[in-house]
Parts: sequence; C-alpha cells; structure tokens
Amino acid sequence: MGKQYRINGMIRAREVRVVGEAGEQLGVMPTSEAINLAQEHEVDLVEVAPTVEPPVCRLLDYGKFKYEQQKKERETHKRQAIVSVRQVRMRPKTGQHDLDFKTALVGKLLDKGNKVKVLVLFRGREISHAQLGKELLDNVATALAEKASVERSASMEGRSMSMILSPTPAKKPKKEKTKEVADA
Repeated sequence: MGKQYRINGMIRAREVRVVGEAGEQLGVMPTSEAINLAQEHEVDLVEVAPTVEPPVCRLLDYGKFKYEQQKKERETHKRQAIVSVRQVRMRPKTGQHDLDFKTALVGKLLDKGNKVKVLVLFRGREISHAQLGKELLDNVATALAEKASVERSASMEGRSMSMILSPTPAKKPKKEKTKEVADA
C-alpha cells in the first residue's frame, strides 16, 4: 500500500546513522551493532533514508510505524476532492426549450462541483455552419456566468465543437458583527 522499508536483517549497508526512539542522534555505527541495540530496546531497526551516505535508520516499533503511515495516507485520500468531467451534448438545431433544459442541467452539474464539457455535434452539412454552434456555446456560457468560468473556450474537435466549464468557488457572505448594547 505504501512505501516499503528495510528492517533489521534486510538492511544491506555496512554502517548506518542511528536515530533513537525519541528522535535523538545515536551516531554512526556498524549495522550489526545497531541491530543488537534495537534488540536490547525490544524495537526494530528501520531504514528510513536509504539514499543518503550512510543510510539513516530509526529505532521504532515497525508494526506501529506502518499503522501510522497507513492512517496518514487514508487521511490525505479523504481530503482529496474528486472532480469529474461530465458531458452534455447538443445539436446546432436544438430548440429553445431544450437549450434551456440542458443549460439548467449544466448548472446542476456545476453546483455539484463537476467540470462540464458542453458539446455541439454536427451532422452532414451542418458542419458548414460552425458559427451556429459557437453562438450556442456562447449562450450557455453567458447564462451560467455566475456559476461557472470558461476553462477552455469553444473549439472544433473533428465534427463537434466543445468548451469546458468549471465551477467558480462559492463566495461565503461576510457576517457583520452586531454590537449588542447592554442595558444599564
């Protein structure tokens, strides 16, 4: 799941820099002496920085250390926001009611925190009227101006024209401090 550490007999270096359980420097010593020291303290010798010369090893309970690392990793995964790109398709001849409906749908997707790719698909000879698709995408962008910012403006991709809208961060209204007058 996470990074693999060498412990005790797996450490290959002849000499290691040893750090104690409380973080104190114990100095550079042969690996066998460091392993004996770890056994005396009933902990493991764990190689935490193998790339430096000599490698840095710590005296610690490896099971507990591994558990703490996994716990930190889970916490960082919880904080990550998953942003997906949703897609809404239209045609250049889309009617006004359908256009309003799809614009509302894009608004709902943006409110949920998703990025939205708005596509205008051209069939047959419709491709010669690309300006209609551009106008359609511009109308959607202006209708959702307060909810979204245009991440990528309208551009042709084969037989379709697309733009990407990303949600604007919601501004929290500032709370005004009210002064309470105490009755004397």
